Amino acid sequence: MAARGRPRQFDRIDALDKALALFWERGYENTSMSDLSNAMELRPPSIYAAFGSKEALFEEVVERYSEVYGGAIWGDLERFKHPRDATRHILIATVNAFCDESTPKGCLIVLAAPQTESSQSNVTQTLCTHRQKNVETLKHLYEEGLRRGHIPRGANINVMANYYATVQHGMSIQARDGMNRAALTAVAEAAMATWPTLIKTSMSSS
Repeated sequence: MAARGRPRQFDRIDALDKALALFWERGYENTSMSDLSNAMELRPPSIYAAFGSKEALFEEVVERYSEVYGGAIWGDLERFKHPRDATRHILIATVNAFCDESTPKGCLIVLAAPQTESSQSNVTQTLCTHRQKNVETLKHLYEEGLRRGHIPRGANINVMANYYATVQHGMSIQARDGMNRAALTAVAEAAMATWPTLIKTSMSSS
């Protein structure tokens, strides 16, 4: 028996990208279904039929963002022989991404989060999980550095990963607040200047 009704005639990726731009600019809570309908050029029933809910749409948006924009920062780190060079690449690529004039400033995964007291616990957890993946990527990078002898055995790679992830996330807020490329690059270089201290074996395990 043939399916009733007309098939959904829209480009799913294009619709996702339009929703992505809106969530990135306004955050999750400040983006209404009416806003999404206007941006995606789809009626709310069509959005619900295609994506299930605003929350499910946002989860797809986050995956799309990670694929399209995250890869330039976090992708293919194995090409760097030394973890210090990979870390510097992450920070400088972050500056380039967060200051791109063709997109909203900063990072969607950092800036789109609901308020702490929000009822949107699933959305909050989705973004938290993605941010934690960045920390885990850095830990893996530094574990390889330990194995290859680029980082001394006594170094606390948890502290290192948390530090550089915190710098990277903070750069998102600074970019959204108007810090320019030169100033953010200076922050990245200052963070890299701490590398010799961070790899010392005397670092405490806080």
